[in-house]
This record gives sequence, structure tokens and C-alpha cells, in this order.
Amino acid sequence: MKNRYLDSNIVRDIKEKMVFISGPRQVGKTTLAKHMGLNLFKTYAYLNWDYQPDRKKIINYELPSDIQLLIFDELHKYKNWKNYIKGIFDKYKNNYSILLTGSARLDIYKKGGDSLAGRYHQYVLHPFSLAELLELKTDNKLFDKLFFSENINGKKILETLIKYGPFPEPYLKKNDTHWRRWQIEKNERLIKEEIRDLTTLEDLSAIQILVELLPGKIGSLLSINNLREDLEVAHKTLVNYLKVLELFYFHFRIYPYAKKTVRSLKKMAKLYLWDWSVIDNEGVRFENLIASHLLKYSHFLKNSQGYKTQLNYLRDREGREVDFLFTVDDKPWFAVEVKLEEEKSFLEYYQQRLKIPYVYQVVKKSGINYLKKGIRVISADKFLTALI
Repeated sequence: MKNRYLDSNIVRDIKEKMVFISGPRQVGKTTLAKHMGLNLFKTYAYLNWDYQPDRKKIINYELPSDIQLLIFDELHKYKNWKNYIKGIFDKYKNNYSILLTGSARLDIYKKGGDSLAGRYHQYVLHPFSLAELLELKTDNKLFDKLFFSENINGKKILETLIKYGPFPEPYLKKNDTHWRRWQIEKNERLIKEEIRDLTTLEDLSAIQILVELLPGKIGSLLSINNLREDLEVAHKTLVNYLKVLELFYFHFRIYPYAKKTVRSLKKMAKLYLWDWSVIDNEGVRFENLIASHLLKYSHFLKNSQGYKTQLNYLRDREGREVDFLFTVDDKPWFAVEVKLEEEKSFLEYYQQRLKIPYVYQVVKKSGINYLKKGIRVISADKFLTALI
């Protein structure tokens, strides 16, 4: 296994505090943790809450000695995990480094327990991206133009990402039958194991239907009322369902960037999937891929360097829309419009209204790279080399 894009940052941070790694199921959290323990530390121990013998050791405080790294997997399923890990860290922080991994956001329980503030750094592990698969290191400077790398394999890698998605197992297998079986098993485990065990939701069949409906809602403004009617549930119930699926990294939402210089941007969110490979529409799937790459870069800058980054979209009352705006400390850095081919867009309009330093139209076709009226029109296999 090769190093993942977070390895060096985690090693840096874990010397001083605990490190929490969350992310979707089967994104590679456990593999990353064990790989680090084996290759970056001399000795390590791995305890999995889902494995009964390990769970017994955890509850009885039977922790291994003479190790450098202690890994807890799925510890957030333990009701009192925050108090537990706080006590372990306070007592043993000089004995070994502590790493936690989990398939739900590790802040899923917000009530009860002592605060862990000041004791940990948190990372979201994303699946593969083009730059990571090319083993490229981003060399951007904030509010400067993006730095793109030359590569000969980007087009082929992008085609595989579009077809099989970003998750390690189906991407590496590159097999249609395996992909179909993996999708079924992934969703069943998400609903019947993760959500059932960690929430109080009773109607899991409604969650299953929602999981099947959402791929058809990607990229457009998300209407809660229309979706509620499809599911025949109350508004509050649907809002809760969407929140739960978001907590378990099934989808993510981006919201409009609101400023007085743009008239009354709507508050409706746009929804995207962590695994875009289940989307049938070619253009929507491509847009979701770009959204996921931008979110990964946003989370990386936030988690590893402490920048207040945000991914939004632009839309006004007249319906003028741009797919993505990337901000740092609420200041626009660059905007991105995603198209299968070169088309007219509202990039120039918003660049002038919001003083956006750089604007890009990203197209699927390879070999495109030119500047027109301040807009950089560029192929996705080149644009994505600037991210992480």
C-alpha cells in the first residue's frame, strides 16, 4: 500500500495530541491507520470496538504496553467514548500516541460527556482523487492562481474515476460485476448496521428508499417538500433522515454564497454524493466528481492548516448560477463552472460582482487549456492536478 495524502500531517499532529479520523465506510481508514502503525511507528496496537475480545479489553482498560501508537477503531459506538478517551489521553499521553478512526462523524453524540477541546485534531479521510492517484503535491498559494501539473496518465485515471467512483476497492478492481455487488453490500451495511446501531430511527425502509431516490436529485436545488411527498413523510422527519445520511458520509450539501452585491440568493442547498458512480446522467456525474474533489481540498486546508475554507454555489433571483465558489475566510478565491464541453456561463458576471480573483470553466474533454475574457477554460484531467 502507498501512503495516503494525510499521512505526513497526521504524524506531525499526533506527536502533540490525539488524532481523530472519520470518513465513509470502506474509504480506507483502518488500512491507513495500520499502515502508519507498521511503517511510521516501531510498534503499535489495534483495538476494534466491533470485535468482542477487543471490546472487552477496552471496557476493562486492558491496554497494551511498550507500544508507540494505540489505534481505536469505531470507538464512537461506545456510549461513553468521549469520557473514556479523555481519561486515557490524560493518563497515557506521555506513553504513546493515540489515533481514533470511525465511519461516522466523531461528533455524532453532542450531548453528555466532558469536552475534548484542546486534546485532539480531526481529519476527514476522503476517497481517491486524481491528484492523489498521480501522487502530486498541491503547490498553491492562497488567493493566487492555481498551479497545474503536467501529466500523461490523468486522462486514463479520470475515466476510471468517472466509471467506478473514488472508493479504493471498486476503483482498484475495475470490474463491473464487482462494482454492482459492492454497491449493494455498502448500502445494506450502512443502513442495517451503522444507522441502525447508532441512531434511534425505526423506519429503515424509508431510509433505503431515500438512498435510492437521492442520486436523481444531484446538482439541482434540493426541494425538501418534493422529496417529502415522494417519501410520504413529515417535513421534520425527512430533514432528520437527510441529516443522518450526511453524518454517515452518504452525501454532502453545499449552500449559496450570500452577499449584498448579489440579489437575494436562495437558501436552498445543492446535494452531492460521496460516491458519484451511481449517478446515471453523464453531466451530473461529472459535476459531482468535481464537487467532491473541491470538497476534499477544502477539508484538507481546514484540517491540516487551519484555514476557514468553504465550498458554496452562486445563484441570484434571475437564475444566474455558477456551480462552485471556493472561499477562504469568507473571501472568494476562485469559482468553477463545470461543463461537458465549452459553453457560455455566468463566470464573468460573478467575477465582476464579487471580485473573484480567478474563474475556471472545467470541461470533460481532454486537451483544453486557454484563456478567454479572463476565464480559464481547462480540461478536468489538468484542472484536478491543482487540488489534493
